[in-house]
Formats: sequence, structure tokens, C-alpha cells
Amino acid sequence: MLTNVLDAAAGGLFYYTFGFALACGSPSNGFIGQHFFGLSKFSSPSFDYGYFLYQWAFAIAVAGITSGSIAERTQFVAYLVYSSFLTGLVYPIVSHWFWSADGWASPARAENLLFGSGVIDFAGSGVVHLVGAVAGLWGALIEGPRIGRFDHAGRAVTLRGHSGTLVVLGTFLLWFGWYGFNPGSFINISKSYESGSYYGQWSAIGRTAVTTTLAGYTAALTTLFGKRLLAGHWNVTDVCNGLLGGFAAITGGCSVVDPWAAVLCGFVSAWVLIGCNKGCGSWGIIFTALFAKEAYVNEVYPGQPGRPYGLFMGGGARLLAAHIVQILVIVAWVSVTMGTLFFILHKLKLLRISAEEEMAGMDMTSHGGLAYVYTDHEDEVKKQLGVV
Repeated sequence: MLTNVLDAAAGGLFYYTFGFALACGSPSNGFIGQHFFGLSKFSSPSFDYGYFLYQWAFAIAVAGITSGSIAERTQFVAYLVYSSFLTGLVYPIVSHWFWSADGWASPARAENLLFGSGVIDFAGSGVVHLVGAVAGLWGALIEGPRIGRFDHAGRAVTLRGHSGTLVVLGTFLLWFGWYGFNPGSFINISKSYESGSYYGQWSAIGRTAVTTTLAGYTAALTTLFGKRLLAGHWNVTDVCNGLLGGFAAITGGCSVVDPWAAVLCGFVSAWVLIGCNKGCGSWGIIFTALFAKEAYVNEVYPGQPGRPYGLFMGGGARLLAAHIVQILVIVAWVSVTMGTLFFILHKLKLLRISAEEEMAGMDMTSHGGLAYVYTDHEDEVKKQLGVV
């Protein structure tokens, strides 16, 4: 819980100091923003302070995704370092590429659009979810799994969760958060496309809310029955993971697809989750390139007649080509930056706690005591571990 708080605190300061400028500082080149460091000379005719807060929320969401991949075994200083680096540099540059009007792969560019289209990643299947996932993957690979996560044959062992009730509560909080992220993107992200223009219409905002909901619902139900067939029981944690997987997948195309396509998106994302427990963000990127509807694309991203749309909707393969490029460049950029950072932290012995600390639990060894239950033996355990 403390690391999630600090994702917001440390990440927020670094995003304020550097990240927002690198992501949204305009005018700029296609690679990186150049203005508004420390919100200097802000607000502008194109942006206001609400826009900064909205973009900051996306940034700390990326850090939160990564933190889950390396939980329960990572030194606290490593959290501070990676969270600051991710929100202050790595994520903002990706955000600039695909969401800024100056970005080289943005669908809002006035000219020289990537494959005549740019990348349609409306609320972050790639920009948010794939960035956080790739960063978390490198952290987990370099750091290694939790003790007891796999048996001697390499098979995964289910680790007990702290509270199924809190899993459900957290899922519902994220659920309601998506209602703000996806429809709200019309009001906030579109500001960078035309100087202060709110061209996102209410019909499109409503469509975004509907597609987001349907994808999540479908993924939850598909996971429920899919896991029932495979494992023989109903599992609340699996359903919550399926729901969130559906949300992650639909974020990229929520504004440009029909409701029936959102149902299909959620159905496939559930099986992606069940089959390999990864990749929902990448599926969402591909899904958008297949099912984006011409009328909706022109409504959300006006001013470019003949813009490519979904391959399965008759729009050709150019949008799909742009989205494949997005996956490749995000994986490459995040791998080089975050992979290198985690490797350096590992070599400096700043990444993982000792096996003794992990077995005793970080609440005891790093945070002053048991988080849930105080026992008569706590002081004795602290003494044995050398914890004051």
C-alpha cells in the first residue's frame, strides 16, 4: 500500500517537474516535448491545470501496474528510483509519441501521419498498459520470482492472497476509475489536437462509456465460465482479473468501435488472460486496428479525409501496420530504458531484499511491524532479525 501511495507522491513530483513537459510541452519535435517544465508558463491557450492532473493520473497508473510485478521482494529505495524514472522520463516520451499533436505517431498530426493514419490509442492500451507491463516484466525477470512461487518442477504455486474482499473492492474502484479515464479522454486528450477545442461530442462520450462497460462485463463473464470449465470451481479473483483485462484491452479503441465489437474485445481478452495471463494491452492495440469504424474515426479525429480505419471494417491494413509499429517501439523503448535501470539496481544490490527478510515479511523487516496482527512474539522476531 505504501508503494502505491508513493507512486502517486514521488511520481507526481517528477511528472510535474519533467514528465508533463516531455509528454505535452508544445511546440516540440516528434520525439520529445520541450516546454512547461515545472509547469513554467502554464497554463496556455491549449491547456489548463485540469489537463495536467488528468495526464498525471495516467502516469501514476503506469507506475502502479509495474509495482505489482515486483511486489513483496523489492527494496524500498528501488521503488522510489524506478517510479521516478518511469513517470518522469520513460512514460512521458511514449505519451508524447502517440498522444501529443506533435508526436511522430500521433493521429492528431496535421501532416505526415504514420501510414496515413497515426496510432489510435485513445485511452492507453499501449501508452499506459503495455508500458507498465513491459517495465514490470523486466523488473520481474531481473529480480526473479517470490520465494515459493514455483515448485521444483517449475510449476506455478498459488500464493494466498490477503483478502478476497479487498480484491473485489479494489476492482470496483478501478472499474469506476475507467468511467473517468475513457470518456474523460474526449475532454482532456483532445485539447492537444486543436487549440482548446472540445470537438468530442456527447454521443461519442456515451459510446465510449458503453463500449468500456461491455468489454469489461463480457471479459468477466467469460473468465467466470472459462475458469469453471478448466478448474472446476467459481473463482472471484479470476473474475476480477478478467474484468480488468477487458478494461485494459478496450481502452485503446473505446471511442471508435461499435458496442458489438466491444463485446468481442472482452471475450478475446478473457481468453488471452486465461491462456497466458498477459497481453491484454497488446490485444487491445490489435483489436482497434481491426474493428475501428470509419464514421467514428472521422468523428474523433477530424480533418483528415480518407483516413484509414479497421481492417475488418473495410479500411485496409494501414492502421494495423501503424499499430504493429506501436507495439514494437513501446517494447523496444521500455526494454532499453527500464531493463537497463533494473539491471543497474540489481548489480548495485539495491533491487531485491535478502531471502531472510522476504521470508520474515517486509512489514516486519522494513516497515516497523506486522501490518495485520500484533502478536506477543513480534518483539522477539524483531530482535532475531536485528530490527529495532
